[in-house]
Amino acid sequence: MTENEHEKDQKAPEGVPTIAGARKVEEETPKAEEKEKKEEKPEVSTHIFALRTTANREDQVMDFLVSNIKKKSLPVYSVIRPHGMRGYIFVEALDRQTAEQAAFNVPYARGILPKEIQYSEIEHMLEQVKREMNIKKNDIVEIISGPFKREQAKVTRIDKSKEEVVVELLGAAVPIPITVKMDAVKVIRRESEDSPNP
Repeated sequence: MTENEHEKDQKAPEGVPTIAGARKVEEETPKAEEKEKKEEKPEVSTHIFALRTTANREDQVMDFLVSNIKKKSLPVYSVIRPHGMRGYIFVEALDRQTAEQAAFNVPYARGILPKEIQYSEIEHMLEQVKREMNIKKNDIVEIISGPFKREQAKVTRIDKSKEEVVVELLGAAVPIPITVKMDAVKVIRRESEDSPNP
């Protein structure tokens, strides 16, 4: 079979000019690659639901919820407890039925709210904003997360590279240095504010 006969066998669709020496396999290769890419990343439509909980039991509900999701292998993609929001947890799932199944028989869970939550409504709670922390040595801070939550402490050292501060609890009988993340404390009083003006 000569090249010309081969070209005649490969009929091009009407209106598409044939190029001498072009092969059909080469034309299909990019389409096959595109198809593979689409198959690799299937788009999943997720929905966000608010799960009402007993106040101050959010962490326990999250633990039970995550355990339930793993045990039942449910299509739940994230469970979020926004900082400072009491009585609610957000569940990102495939659909309402999945979210309800995840919360079924979970202690302290009070049910999924009827209205679906839009991402734009909770986006400000989720984004981790990098900002310059204005913490100085000898500042009096309140610990806002972790085992020493709501305790007041004095800053003794700052490690900006690790974003950590070393503090000593004010209520402790013996000052013991504790290392916490910078975003786990908030300044409530400055050393300069305590000293009277000369």
